Amino acid sequence: MIKRTLGSRTVSAIGLGGMPMSIEGRPDEQRSVATIHAALDAGVTLIDTADAYHRDANEVGHNEALIARALASYGGDTSDVLVATKGGHLRPGDGSWTQNGRPEYLLEAAKASAKRLGVEAIGLYQFHRPDPAVPYAESVGAIKQLLDEGVIQLASISNASVAQIDEANAILDGRLVSVQNQFSPAFRSSLVELEHCAALGIAFLPWSPLGGIRRAADLGDRHDAFAQVAADHQVSPQQVALAWELALAPVVIPIPGASRPESILDSVKAVELVLTADEMTLLSQPS
Repeated sequence: MIKRTLGSRTVSAIGLGGMPMSIEGRPDEQRSVATIHAALDAGVTLIDTADAYHRDANEVGHNEALIARALASYGGDTSDVLVATKGGHLRPGDGSWTQNGRPEYLLEAAKASAKRLGVEAIGLYQFHRPDPAVPYAESVGAIKQLLDEGVIQLASISNASVAQIDEANAILDGRLVSVQNQFSPAFRSSLVELEHCAALGIAFLPWSPLGGIRRAADLGDRHDAFAQVAADHQVSPQQVALAWELALAPVVIPIPGASRPESILDSVKAVELVLTADEMTLLSQPS
């Protein structure tokens, strides 16, 4: 597996997004654990989760606890696996999403996440989404406090603008290691943040890199260029999408979600797919 740098850590160029294993339509735990184990077997060393990745109101942290159990039951070495989690985005249990960026909440949420993950310090902690009711500097200040106190090892933000990336990095004294924004063939408005991260040497983690849980399967039907290149290489359009994202900048680390071993095993093959300059030009055109 090709590696990329994320702060002080070296991780696989393709990560595993855990959300599909815990929200609506989730598989049983046996299949979820098999998916995580398949990812580990394939060399994946970055697993992304959040305390809000759950379905019902009374199961906050469902995905974090699931990942902890899967890692504990894995027969191989997991010492190089970086688990990234997030706080500040909530699901009341009715399918909606809300924000809570209050510093006191984030401090407690991070400690609760560490307990569910079974770690003394969270490997990578991300402020999940800006809260319009709380000044951004105050929320990021809580992330800095967590970093300074050793509750987390690495600090990150998600769903951030260029201005927020710069503000967060300044508050964190240059210790912002990654930004997680939505980016895919269908959603390209975060290209400016991707390029900004590349200029700063900060990792950029596209979430929903295949277009989202409900649309990933028909990526080729919605994007002719990706279907064409996939046919030329005799691979899946999903592999082409991930290879395209990887080729945009050396800081990009896509985190496709998966709920079946077959899905993540197909995704990791993207690191072996080399696209030509002409193919990159074709794929980079709006579709």
